[in-house]
Amino acid sequence: MKELELKYGCNPNQKPSKICMADGSDLPIEVINGKPGYINFLDAFNGWQLVRELKKATGLPAATSFKHVSPAGASVGRPMSDTLKKIYWVDDMGDLSPLACAYARARGADRMSSFGDFIALSDECDADTARLIKREVSDGVIAPGYSEEALELLKQKKKGNYNIIKIDPDYEPAPLEHKEVFGVMFEQGRQELPIDDALLSNIVTENKDIPEEALTDMKISLIVLKYTQSNSVCFVKDGQAIGIGAGQQSRVHCTRLAGQKADNWWLRQCPKVMELPFKDKIRRADRDNAIDLYIGDEYMDVLADGAWENIFTEKPEVFTKEEKRAWLDKLTDVTLGSDAFFPFSDNIERAHKSGVKYVAQPGGSVRDDAVIDCCNKYGMAMAFTGIRLFHH
Repeated sequence: MKELELKYGCNPNQKPSKICMADGSDLPIEVINGKPGYINFLDAFNGWQLVRELKKATGLPAATSFKHVSPAGASVGRPMSDTLKKIYWVDDMGDLSPLACAYARARGADRMSSFGDFIALSDECDADTARLIKREVSDGVIAPGYSEEALELLKQKKKGNYNIIKIDPDYEPAPLEHKEVFGVMFEQGRQELPIDDALLSNIVTENKDIPEEALTDMKISLIVLKYTQSNSVCFVKDGQAIGIGAGQQSRVHCTRLAGQKADNWWLRQCPKVMELPFKDKIRRADRDNAIDLYIGDEYMDVLADGAWENIFTEKPEVFTKEEKRAWLDKLTDVTLGSDAFFPFSDNIERAHKSGVKYVAQPGGSVRDDAVIDCCNKYGMAMAFTGIRLFHH
C-alpha cells in the first residue's frame, strides 16, 4: 500500500486527506481493521516511536496511551501491586502479561486524559492486553503484530470498527524529516539522540547517589518527553509516567500540571479514596470523573445533597486539605524530567511537593546555580544532560 486516503484531516472540513511515503515507496503499516483518521495516525506514529525506544532502553515491553499528539501515560511492563491493580480497575483480571501490565499502568496513570486514547505497544499484542483494551474506551491500537485471540477480541470493539494497525518493526525512516506549514516546507534531521547512561552522567548536585531504578526512571522520563508536545515536564515512578505536563508556554505551568497529575495518581491510592462506596452499576468513566472531583477542589460537585445519591450508596466524608497533604507527604523517590532547562527554582519547589528526589534536565540557564541550590536544599540529585528535547 503506497498511500491511504483518509476521511478528512484534523477537522471534518479539511479535505482531501491522505498518508503516503514521499519517495513513493510502500507504507510501513497495514490497517487490519477500521478506518484510522489523520489524528489517529499522528498519535499512532508518535506512540510507536516512544514505546520502541522505551523497549530498547529498558529491555521491557512498553505501552503508551496517546491523546492529541501527546502521551497521557506511558510505562514499561513491571508487575503491579494490589493497590495499583485496584486503582487501575484491573484487580478482577487475574495475572496479566508484562505487556498488559505496561498498558494498565499507561492507561491508569491519568484515566481522565486517556479516555478515547490511541494505544501503542512495543510487542505483539497478546490476549491479556487485548482483553484489557476491549473494556476501555479507545480509538485504536498500533503494534508490530497481534495474536489470533487478541485480534478476535479487538475486532469486537466499536461494533467491529475499532482501528487496528500493524507496523513493520524493522522500518527505519530517512535521516531527514519534512513537514509543510503555510505552504512552506521545513526540513530537519530526525531526533535520534540516544537516551543512555552517558547522557545522565553529569550530576551537578551535592547528592550524587542515583540508584539504578532511578536512572531507569530518568531515561523513561526523557524518552516520554521526546514525543510530548513542548514545553513539557514528566514525573516518573517505578517505570511509569505518573504525571505529564504538555504544551504549556511557561515551564512552571508544565511542572504544576504534571505535579497535579502525579498528586492525583497518589491520592487515588489513599485508603479513604479506594474505599469510596460507589454504586454497583456506575459506569467506569463516571467513576473516574467522581474520583477526580472528590480529590480536587471541586469536591462539592459530587458531595452536595442531590448529587452524591447518584454516585454513592452513602455520603462520603470530605477529604480535607490537611488529610490530602499528610498523604502526599508519603510520596517519595519520584523522578522528574524536563525537555528544556529550568529558568527558575520555583519548578524545584513545586516538584518537591510531589515527592521528587531525582531530576534530569538540560541545564544551561543563567540561574542554574539557584536551581542547583534549591535541589541541594531538599537533598535531590540532579543530572544535566546538556541536550534539549523539544517536540512540535
